[in-house]
This record gives sequence, C-alpha cells and structure tokens, in this order.
Amino acid sequence: MGLWKFFREFALPCSLVLGAVVYLIFANVPFLEPFGEAVGPHLISLMPVVLFCLLYVTFCKIEIKEMKPKTWHFVLQLIRTSLAALMVLAIYLFGSNYDTKLVLEGAFICFICPTAAAVAVVTEKLGGSIGSLTTYTVIANIFTMIIIPTLFPMVEKGADVSFLYMSMMVFRNVTTVLVVPLILALLSRKFLPKFVAQVKSVKDLGFYMWCFNLTILMGETLRNILHATVSGWILALLLIVPLLVCLIQFCIGKAVGRHYGDSISAGQALGQKNTIVGIWLTLTFLNPLAAVAPGAYVVWQNLVNGWQLWYKEKYGKLKW
Repeated sequence: MGLWKFFREFALPCSLVLGAVVYLIFANVPFLEPFGEAVGPHLISLMPVVLFCLLYVTFCKIEIKEMKPKTWHFVLQLIRTSLAALMVLAIYLFGSNYDTKLVLEGAFICFICPTAAAVAVVTEKLGGSIGSLTTYTVIANIFTMIIIPTLFPMVEKGADVSFLYMSMMVFRNVTTVLVVPLILALLSRKFLPKFVAQVKSVKDLGFYMWCFNLTILMGETLRNILHATVSGWILALLLIVPLLVCLIQFCIGKAVGRHYGDSISAGQALGQKNTIVGIWLTLTFLNPLAAVAPGAYVVWQNLVNGWQLWYKEKYGKLKW
C-alpha cells in the first residue's frame, strides 16, 4: 500500500524513471536484448490505441458548454506563432554556425509544436477545464497547418512543406486522435449512460493510461538521446534548452490565463506539447539530430506536471 501511495503521489516522475530503467535493462543485458527489440516496436505501436482510449474516458466527463472558443485560445496562438518566428529570426542571424543552428532548431520545434492531445487528462487532475482545452487543441492544430508550411522553409531550405500535405496530416491527426473519441464519448453519454457512469466511477483511469504511455515514450526518448551522434556540450544544450523553453511557455500561458480567469488551462495549453509530432516533424523536415530537443521536452514538461500535481495534492489547489 505504501508503494502504491507513493506512485499515486508521484505518478509522472515514477513513470519517467520506470521507462528509463526498463529500457536500460533491456538494452544492456545481452540475453534480454532480443526480447526488447521484438517487443519495443509493438509497445510503440500500442501508444495511439491507449491514447484513443484515455481520451474517450476523459471526454466522457466533458461539459459541452465549456467548449465555446475563448479569447485566450487565440491570444496563445499569437504568442506561440510569435515565439516560433523569433526563433526563425535567431536562426537567420546566428545560424551560420552548424552547432548553434542545431540548438536553435531544437528550441524552434519546441515552440512551434501543437498542444498535446492528452493535455485534457492532466488539466482535469489540476482542476482546469477539459472542454476548453479540447477546443484549444483543435484550434492549435488548425494554426499548425498554417504556420509550419510558412516557417519551416525559412529554417531549412529543403523543408518544402506544401499546405495541402500539412493540412491532410493535421486533419488526420485531429480526426483520429481528438474528434472520433469525442464523438464516441458524446454518443455514449446519450445512448449508454450506465456504461458511461461506470467509466466515470473509475477514478483517474485516463490519467493512469497516460502514465502507461509515458513509460513507453520515456524509453524511446532515452534510446534517441543515447544514440544521438553529437558532441557532449551540444547534446547538453539540446537537453537543457528545452527546459528553459518549457518553463517560459508554462509561465506565459499561466500569465495570460490569469488575466482571463483560467490560468491552469492556459498554462497547460501553451506548456504541454505534442512532442511525438515534434519529433516526427524534425526527423522529416529539419536536422534529425535536433529531435533530441523535443524528446527532452517530454521529460521536462512531465516533471513540471508532476510537481504541479504534487502541489495540488498537498495544498488543495494551485495558486497560479
């Protein structure tokens, strides 16, 4: 019971540590390596299924009246776009040096990433609005299909991303990850109220599903970091700069949200990123080595979330 209580209190950091430890064991113990290589890809392919299920569970609790677009939704998109544009300017001014450009590209992708689909799960635990975050996430993905094809070619000349291609990618992401589980949850509430009541009665079900996904994601992130072919101090910067970017975005989001009376939701909206999309975008269109940065962002944002959850559990609510 003591161990379970400890895990409940520090679920996100524990998931990160567990993912790292399990990966290191299966990667370094010779007779376990074949098993790890066989099972690892299947676990990664399982993540979208778990994400779909956890969002369905979370959306069963959504309040439709909270899904109305709000002013801060668009203010944060303007801020996100401006921060990404500033990084493009920094790359233009200082990117003649290969190592400097690599680090700046890492920061750029951490700024421009859309909001994580699972942001509603942590927001619910912190006392924010699931409905408002769901609407914001859709808006953020729509903005993504405009700003990425616009800014990426300015960062890498070879990153010729067509609007049609990016639009289709974003549409597929929004439809499969957000819209479908949302519609299923709303239909279930109307036609299967008893089943929905049972789902809602399982405390923190969606949150622990996210912990499962986070464990797998941490193992994959650590693998990418350990296999990165960059020098020591550049690797250190690719790990540390995302921490600064993470803190900046959480702080700005909370400051904007406080002005509109929704600091928790706004802080999560700008701070919690879809780093899986960020890693894919980096590997596909930018310098692949810069993918270490969004991988590191996974760790930092979940440590921030873990600290917020601990604070709320201890003191009853967040003060900011």
